[in-house]
Amino acid sequence: MRFFGASKLNCYLKAAVILGIVLTAVTVSVGIEAERVRKALVRIVVTSQTPDYRAPWKPGRIRRGVGSGFVIAGRRIMTNAHIVSNFKFMTLDKDGDPRKYPARVLHVAHDCDLALLEVADPSFFDGTETLEFGGIPELHSTVATYGYPIGGDRMSVTRGVVSRVEFRSYSHSGLDSHLTVQIDAAINPGNSGGPVVQDGNVIGVVFQGYSGAIAQNTGYMIPVPVISRFLHDINDQKYDGYVELAVNYINLLNPSYRNYLSLAPDLTGVSVTSVLEAGSAAGVIYPCDVLLKIDGHPITNDGHISLDGKYVQMEEIVERKYHGDTVTFSILRERQHLDVDVTLKAAWPYTIFTQKYDLQPRFVLFAGLLFQPMSRNLINAYKASDLDLLYHYNVFVTDEIYRERPEIIVLSDILPDPINAYFESLKMSMVDEINGVTIRTLKDVARAFSEPADRFIVRMVGDRLPIVLEADRIPVARERILKQYQVTREQHLGDGTARYD
Repeated sequence: MRFFGASKLNCYLKAAVILGIVLTAVTVSVGIEAERVRKALVRIVVTSQTPDYRAPWKPGRIRRGVGSGFVIAGRRIMTNAHIVSNFKFMTLDKDGDPRKYPARVLHVAHDCDLALLEVADPSFFDGTETLEFGGIPELHSTVATYGYPIGGDRMSVTRGVVSRVEFRSYSHSGLDSHLTVQIDAAINPGNSGGPVVQDGNVIGVVFQGYSGAIAQNTGYMIPVPVISRFLHDINDQKYDGYVELAVNYINLLNPSYRNYLSLAPDLTGVSVTSVLEAGSAAGVIYPCDVLLKIDGHPITNDGHISLDGKYVQMEEIVERKYHGDTVTFSILRERQHLDVDVTLKAAWPYTIFTQKYDLQPRFVLFAGLLFQPMSRNLINAYKASDLDLLYHYNVFVTDEIYRERPEIIVLSDILPDPINAYFESLKMSMVDEINGVTIRTLKDVARAFSEPADRFIVRMVGDRLPIVLEADRIPVARERILKQYQVTREQHLGDGTARYD
């Protein structure tokens, strides 16, 4: 047994008291933060209706879901887009308040999975707090996630550590990639849309994570740069979305390739392989150009830059800009140093790869033949496996198919009837022309079938027999098909605009 003298004992007692004071202060601080967040946090209960791409004249299946959100400046509630997608009715709950407050979507950004809600009843905001935003957290720093995950109706708090800051795919759209922050706090269904807080400020919005079968306690949050861009974009009361540089490049880590390009040892950058004609850089940047700097930031040989003290992909510069903004590149072209300005805009051909929400499926039904534009939704709905179809879908942008066919029209299904018998093998094939007219869009299909003719001949892409329909048989067959399959409308050409009515 070891004995301590009185002086040592006093020192230990003083240290214990000081430690107790510090722990008490930390506990009080954490308690104050949690109370502020509790007054800002809301539980979102959504009834949605998912469009049916296999029977697009039907309204779709009704579903119910729960998520989280929080109050920000302007009496608005921030949450995820995936929580409120395809919504029909929505209510908000507050901790300690039994009432349910109807809400609606004010703005939504499916490309970065963010949304703002509004509540008509001003009494909803009685007793609420408004949360402010911070910055990008440091690696290994501690954060707290708040929300209403499954397993209870009260606020849940989990703590974790920031483990990674990087560009990553956002699963909601299935295509877009933006800056993300990985944390090891538990993320469960219902947590989505809740705030991630550090030092009293929101530094992210919970939005996706891995299942336990893939990775334990690995979740992701949308960081403040993405949130700030969304909030700035809607200052004019509409969301324009992200711009696209639409440039593909390869790294210059290989010494032999650097020598081939005659790059000096002190130069770093990436080499352009292709430029999308419909993108921002078309006519300004060309294949074989070497991108050395972007807005004055040197580009490393693997395509990264130093920005705000972080090592990020160079696209982060473009990520923070808006439609009509410019970005300046220092480039090396045929051994000449140049500075070029690129005016930024969206690149519409990429939208074929994104999951669509808040829109009714577009289609034309004629004599039991269902025509639809190719899209990610369509391919997922039909679990398409036709190799020719998937090939054209995958190279729609890279092979610039969009120049000749802004939409690829597919014979997605056939409602069996005597008038369309024996054409079953042509399902999920691409339409080339109708009565000699090349089909470039869905409107071309509707227009071709509206023209008077003795018969309609539909030719498909590839070596396939055409579909032949006798015009005088169509009116009777049409009535028979509509009644038999309970079809309520025969076409929806759409305008591509989301609706929240």
